[in-house]
Amino acid sequence: MMATDADALLGFLPLSTIERIDTALPSADLATLAYLARAGTGENSLRALASDLAYLEAWSLAATGTALGWPASQSAVLQFIAHHLWDASERDRNPDHGMPETVALSLRRAGRLRAVGPHAPATVRRRLAVWATLHRWRGVDGPFTTPLVRNALRLAIRAADRPRKRKSARPVTRDVLDDILATCDRGRTIDVRDRALLLLAFASGGRRRSEIARLRYDDVLDRPPVPVDPAEPDGLILPVVALQLRRTKTASADGGELVQLVGRPVRALRAWLNVAKIEEGTVFRAIDKRGKIGSRPLNAQSVNKILKRRCVAAGLDPMLYSAHGLRSGYVTEAARQGVPLLEAMQQSRHRSVQQAADYYNEAQLARGRAARLG
Repeated sequence: MMATDADALLGFLPLSTIERIDTALPSADLATLAYLARAGTGENSLRALASDLAYLEAWSLAATGTALGWPASQSAVLQFIAHHLWDASERDRNPDHGMPETVALSLRRAGRLRAVGPHAPATVRRRLAVWATLHRWRGVDGPFTTPLVRNALRLAIRAADRPRKRKSARPVTRDVLDDILATCDRGRTIDVRDRALLLLAFASGGRRRSEIARLRYDDVLDRPPVPVDPAEPDGLILPVVALQLRRTKTASADGGELVQLVGRPVRALRAWLNVAKIEEGTVFRAIDKRGKIGSRPLNAQSVNKILKRRCVAAGLDPMLYSAHGLRSGYVTEAARQGVPLLEAMQQSRHRSVQQAADYYNEAQLARGRAARLG
């Protein structure tokens, strides 16, 4: 058995299980399990897990002088909460409140701390959840569900009282998208790709960056065209394709979920597939400075960089928009055009009605009379 295969499985199975299968499985079978464990977790989840674990380890060394303990002590978890959820106004009166400057400086030197001030409650919750999950994977009990820890976290979050920031300061609505797409009219290969990518990401309900990056040729399914005007079935028609969604945060790979594209995004997608001569593999691929299309697929970060680069070309502030703005922008645009919320959610595949409704209601209120009584 290869040590690297056992290491790969260590994050997914309790340590006692790893020790048992070390001698019970042939190396080829263990390598298969390790591969499936990595593939089943997803690239973004693995990256986030590694990042949070690296932060926890760096914090433990900076704050306590020791590596993470397995299991962690209750006092260590409480100290982590106190170092990350604190009151900025109280810090002005009491320099010892919150994360000590020596700990913060050590984390900054290690490249692990960028935030200034207390952390967002969602970030602290996520890192505590990762810490707890790693305990379960290792087959040890942690203190994360004890009354003292749960109560401390609840009260600290309440005291923090920070408004939740959106992943994109502004939604990429249809008018913003059209301004961005206007920068893709020079006829270069990269223009054809970016136009198809942005239109597909928006029109498919605001697909996540990872979904766009890993979209494959076999996931694009031709469908019969539909009439431009349903009242005139023999009139002009629009092309249609369905996208087979792979595993996401809200859907399993075997869920068979589809979203459909009609008209402009379909024509843009087909133009890209034709120019790039793509008949298999990933749909959206890297393009070098000479305009040569490579075989390497884009990654999720590249999708965000493409949007921001196009924002700059369109004269828009790239700090105000991100790839997630395509998702919030789709729901916002649906509200503007009077599309029922549940119908919009069928395309966006939002799991939470409340999450989708936040964008939907904001757009509706701004256009209604209630917000204009002043």
